[in-house]
Amino acid sequence: MTEPVLDRRHDFSLVLGGPIFQLFRKSHLSGDALDLLYRRLLIITGVAWLPMLLLALLASTPGGGGRVSFFHDVEVHARFLVALPILIAAELIVHRRIRPVVHRFVDRRIVLPQDLPRFDRAIDSAVRIRNSVPLEAGLLVVVYIMGLWLWNSRVLLNTATWYALPEGRWNLTPAGYWYVFVALPIVQFILLRWYFRLFIWFRFLGQVSRINLNLISTHPDRCAGLSFLGKSSYAFGPVLFAQGAMLAGLVASRVLYRGESLLSFKLQIGGFIAFFVLAILAPLLMFTPQMARAKRNGLANYGSLSQTYVERFERKWIADDPAPAEALLGAADIQSLADLGNSYSLVREMRPVPFGLDDMTRLAAATAAPMLPLLLTVFSPEELILRVIKILF
Repeated sequence: MTEPVLDRRHDFSLVLGGPIFQLFRKSHLSGDALDLLYRRLLIITGVAWLPMLLLALLASTPGGGGRVSFFHDVEVHARFLVALPILIAAELIVHRRIRPVVHRFVDRRIVLPQDLPRFDRAIDSAVRIRNSVPLEAGLLVVVYIMGLWLWNSRVLLNTATWYALPEGRWNLTPAGYWYVFVALPIVQFILLRWYFRLFIWFRFLGQVSRINLNLISTHPDRCAGLSFLGKSSYAFGPVLFAQGAMLAGLVASRVLYRGESLLSFKLQIGGFIAFFVLAILAPLLMFTPQMARAKRNGLANYGSLSQTYVERFERKWIADDPAPAEALLGAADIQSLADLGNSYSLVREMRPVPFGLDDMTRLAAATAAPMLPLLLTVFSPEELILRVIKILF
């Protein structure tokens, strides 16, 4: 894929910067445009997962042959072999899809020339935060403090596993030490870094939403020209998919090895999906005040224009001198009346938010997709296929 040529004056990437990105460049794990993706996937995933595999195989402690072996730990493999690679690959997707979104504010004259200095300041502020060394270092500190605190708060194991022995949270096997002090922090740091990027993105959008935007209520997208913001949320679909994969691994381990029912997790799964969809789309509500104002003004202006036009139309064609029906055929006045009605309908149907039900559905599907295999714990493959066929047809 080749990247579009964009105006460098308003260039902004959520992921093309920061100390970790510079470290990857110097270590030849990334190029200037986040190329060398396969190299990053193999090395980062390998550093996190492969030592656990080798240490678990070589372990001679009783924990090596516990009730749940390394190969049967669905939660671990979902986290490190599914979620982690997707979170890494998502950087390239977000980089290529979010950069053009920033330019659309200028290219489509949503931000007018007189407001470009404020727009540029918002970009500069986002870049400074993205490139902050203390903030990324702080994320790493938070990962170890919170991660180890959460591990210490876990319920004590009653049975030996591949990563720990019973009667003590810190009675770890060699594979367990790598798992707790290296592998888990890698995933947690990358995930927390994504939350940090989302904060930067929504902060930037918040600053833009306070600019006096040139919103046109009759825009065919029925969002005053801002529907591209709702579509841009698809760029974060892989991040939601990765989150869903981690939850699916957790639920699968409970169902397969603790005998819990999948249906007992339905409220948690539903709440999880709703939370992350809202987390991505709710910040776009910052544009609602300007969109609602554009709709009110549009209804008022087009209502006034329509009233003036229909009065003259009725006086010309009906009240003063009723014209024969043949004269109406092909008359420009009739076409203008229809066009005016279409314009008023566009204003009336304009949404007060820059996204629609289809955007919510796609994000929900991305989050829920990793959980679909869990249905096999409730239905046989034949039953599941029949239910899908009934839904579709």
